[in-house]
Amino acid sequence: MHIVQLLPELNEGGVERGTVEISRELVKRGYQSTVISSGGRLVSQVEEEGGRHFKLPIAGKNPLTAPARVWALRRIFRKLKPDVLHARSRVPAWLARLAKRPLDIPWVTTVHGLNRINAYSRIMTKGDRVIAVGEAVKDHVLEGYRLSPDSVSVIQRGVDMRAFSIANLDTEFIRCIRAQYSLAKCLVVVAVGRVTFLKDYESLIKAAAQLRNYTQRPVKVLIAGGSHPRKQNYLQSLLKLKESKSLCDSVYFIGSQAKVAELYHLADVSVNVSLKMGNMGRTLVESLAMGTPVVATTYPGLKNLVCDGLNGAVIENQNPEALAKALAYVGEGDWSREVIRGTVPHDYTLDGMVDQLVDVYQSLDAPSDT
Repeated sequence: MHIVQLLPELNEGGVERGTVEISRELVKRGYQSTVISSGGRLVSQVEEEGGRHFKLPIAGKNPLTAPARVWALRRIFRKLKPDVLHARSRVPAWLARLAKRPLDIPWVTTVHGLNRINAYSRIMTKGDRVIAVGEAVKDHVLEGYRLSPDSVSVIQRGVDMRAFSIANLDTEFIRCIRAQYSLAKCLVVVAVGRVTFLKDYESLIKAAAQLRNYTQRPVKVLIAGGSHPRKQNYLQSLLKLKESKSLCDSVYFIGSQAKVAELYHLADVSVNVSLKMGNMGRTLVESLAMGTPVVATTYPGLKNLVCDGLNGAVIENQNPEALAKALAYVGEGDWSREVIRGTVPHDYTLDGMVDQLVDVYQSLDAPSDT
């Protein structure tokens, strides 16, 4: 069976890293795996791990270029002869739907977030199988598009428990980071994620200023995530906010990092203050896999993986004071890494996710085998 995944680009982010991991695991299980995107730094990893990559400009939203891109995508489909397509974002989904129309290729769509309910986003509910990455996302699309409950399946975003393990840490990288940012005897907070409005790093910066009132240790906040060229103004606003709070020696934007497991390990607490998906984000599960407690925001209807006092603390969105208190409580606590790692459900592991995805792919491929 040959699976083709489509997404805008392969630089960083939970969707991107998940796509790369799924490609690798499909290859391990004896399937053919191809990824189509506009490229990025993770392309080499796809290819090194046995998958193929085709570079096409499937990220842009310009409708004038859509016909040419559809035609180019159709030519690739004819060449690859995939058994199943898997679209992971809206523009690639629109292009894939048009490109596959005369080819009769079954396809899967995955809804990764709480996008606005509109005609543009509806494309993510048009797959032969529709997957949501959580119950809250499923409820969002079911209600928004008035779909039947059995039309959307939930497959959680899974973390590779082998990769996120203390047995595989780069200790030299950890030593360098600790020395570079003078982390010794500090309360270390780590946030992993792209620099975008939805990550609400404003609240984290404001909380860092207040956190100094709740701990005797110096505070160090490492924000690990790249900033898209179109988001530079937003990044500059965060840097100005940091300066205005006198946090130049406390809050650091350290850019995109490949060794995120090491960052979780050196942290006293990791944080996900996303405005929507904080309590089920990929970074949250990765942190728990490393045995690091988490402070995370929640959202109505969201299944909270973080439980107060068990593996971290849950707070409401956009509340810097509550965030500061939670960071102090969690960061100064005496936590068992083994207990925290044990709170990751099997459905949130990479093996669990791939098992469920393969079942979906095989259900679509089965008719062609008869």
